[in-house]
Amino acid sequence: MVLRVGYVREHFSSPLLQYAAADNGKTFTLVECPSGTGQLISRLTNDEIDVAIALTDPLISGIAKGPQAYKLVGSYVTTPLNWAVVTGKASRYKDIPDLQGTKIGISRHGSGSQTMAYVMALQQGWPTQNLEFQVNNDIQGLVDSVNDGSTSAFMWEWFTTKPWADAGDVRFIGSVPTPWPSWLIAAHPSPTRAPVETLTTFLTTLTAYVRSFDSAEKRESGENVEFIKNTWGYDEQDVKQWLGTVGYTGDCRKVEGKVIEETLSVLQKAGFIQSPECGFDIKQFVNLDIVNLV
Repeated sequence: MVLRVGYVREHFSSPLLQYAAADNGKTFTLVECPSGTGQLISRLTNDEIDVAIALTDPLISGIAKGPQAYKLVGSYVTTPLNWAVVTGKASRYKDIPDLQGTKIGISRHGSGSQTMAYVMALQQGWPTQNLEFQVNNDIQGLVDSVNDGSTSAFMWEWFTTKPWADAGDVRFIGSVPTPWPSWLIAAHPSPTRAPVETLTTFLTTLTAYVRSFDSAEKRESGENVEFIKNTWGYDEQDVKQWLGTVGYTGDCRKVEGKVIEETLSVLQKAGFIQSPECGFDIKQFVNLDIVNLV
């Protein structure tokens, strides 16, 4: 069986892309989801992909809200994601507090751009039940919305958005790092959609590529910098700065229980999810046939 692996084509995907180039479609194919984690979750639900490498908070909140379209099967990036708070090039907003009571742009409901808006509101002390959103599908739609005035701001990963800021199309007015490791791996729980043996092989091999990419040897040689520059056309200094902030897992089949617990805690405080009366059972968030829950 050939797995359908959904991903967002960003610099974080570099080890996955290197693995895909070597595999050449023998064991998995890549399905690009430019709208982000909300689109990845939708495609898992609609049987368009079998595996998703996606943001921690939407994956966990999606399971917490009840759907059984996927469970966690592993980890990917262990460092926080730095979300830029982005407004229009000529908007009146100067700082994050200026955004209170305004309409925030998001890619999709349930996306990282929405969950992080709740986290930002929590940090600012805003009443989260009053947050108002407009869905704009992808980053270009979000950029257009802050410039036509239909939204005040949106949140997106800092370095992914930086080319628009460098070109003068948008302005950064702040940033909000995630209070959790940023990327996890999820898969459909059905053994016919994502067989245990096939998925285990995929994750084990992905671990080898992740370890190689994250190794001191690759970092010191400059290979990573050249790969990212050639793949995305990013400025060399931006690439080096990002590489200095990112860290990957040493085992893609491992998930830390405290990551699930702490993410759930923050999302509950932010008002994005509600705990059942008996509380959450973190074992229900993972596929124990595949993952090592520690």
